[in-house]
Amino acid sequence: MTFELDNVELYFKNKCILNGIYLKGETGKVTAILGRNGCGKSCLLNIAFGNLKPKYKLIRLNNQPLLKPLYTTGIAKYLPQYNFIPNNFKLTFIFKLYGLDWPTFIKHVEAFSIYEHAKINALSGGERRIVETYIILKAKSKIVFLDEPFSHLAPLQIDTIKQLIAKEKKDKIIVISDHMYQHIIDSSDVIYLLKNGSTKKIEQLTELEDYKYLSEGSL
Repeated sequence: MTFELDNVELYFKNKCILNGIYLKGETGKVTAILGRNGCGKSCLLNIAFGNLKPKYKLIRLNNQPLLKPLYTTGIAKYLPQYNFIPNNFKLTFIFKLYGLDWPTFIKHVEAFSIYEHAKINALSGGERRIVETYIILKAKSKIVFLDEPFSHLAPLQIDTIKQLIAKEKKDKIIVISDHMYQHIIDSSDVIYLLKNGSTKKIEQLTELEDYKYLSEGSL
């Protein structure tokens, strides 16, 4: 399956935020969006999912135009930067709600076994991020958008998420954005740099230095 986002124009109070966007995701690959804070990465993911309506956009699935918001199709899942699960929900209820198996989750992160009967607000910020990212990655879908999945995570937790991404991409399109660029580079197959409102496909990692996203010698 292929997903393409093209010709996006987004304005806030007559200021152009995005213009000249092209982004392609494919089943079996992780497509990454890199860019400085405030450049519009989250806006781009929200436009792709259908949460944000720009002045113009074109989405194609398998080369066919999609004329309704992607989220209405039921084939996509989106992890926002913020916590999206209500505080008073029990973890076991959440997993049941998304059609996921709690014991399978515990195999990935044994330390969470103590939370089987807890509400999600009993978890730390990093633990909560693990749960929410796991749910979005593992829930039934064909396309997954991940906004800042590595934020607030300890190194071992980041490794867990990387392993999940590598496994789930075999059957899904995964589009990911995070300011922790090294983890993005490690996890992705295709990288786009968002700069000055436009996307540039990165063919060589050194281009990230050429475009001044990274300082020379960072790689």
